[in-house]
Amino acid sequence: MPEPKFSRDKQITLAITGASGAPYALRLLQCLIKADYQVHVLMSSAAKVVFATETDEKMPSQPKSLTEYLTKKYDATENQIACYGKDEWFSPVASGSAAPKKMIVCPCSTGTLSAIATGASDNLIERAADVVIKERGQLITVVRETPLSTIHLENMLSLSKLGVTVLPAAPGFYHSPKSIEDLVDFIVARILDHVDISHDLIGRWGYTI
Repeated sequence: MPEPKFSRDKQITLAITGASGAPYALRLLQCLIKADYQVHVLMSSAAKVVFATETDEKMPSQPKSLTEYLTKKYDATENQIACYGKDEWFSPVASGSAAPKKMIVCPCSTGTLSAIATGASDNLIERAADVVIKERGQLITVVRETPLSTIHLENMLSLSKLGVTVLPAAPGFYHSPKSIEDLVDFIVARILDHVDISHDLIGRWGYTI
């Protein structure tokens, strides 16, 4: 990969796993690009199956093709989106010396949650999360599962104790949503708030946009 054109504080890792919630990931990526972040995208094979099920998107299987596809889709600048395969251990996100300090797993399957909580690091998503934790960066897991078992809750507690933000995909209704897109924006807005990225997706409690 060429030398980064974005400063480290304008880079972020977005991992997309096989949990239900593809619209959250797409909207979040769109917002990160709009905010002029360089996004390192890690998409599992299961996530691509979910995308084909929940959206009209058929994501390319190869990282290079996926990078080109997403760059064109979101009108991103050169190198603003970089996609990696699950075994690309020499990618920037695999090392504390180069990985972005912020990472979002959206949506986060409970399998990925478990692997991160136990430090499995069996693929690049798990390794990237492990790097962010060990480097004392910011990790957000947007868990999408219901109901939650004791195993899920214990894994969430373990990560919370390490400073990881567990942000379940549980949209509110106090903003009077009129569409599915409004519900998606509710969660994406909360994610952006936690990584300190300004937005105008929804009104704030007690205020209007």
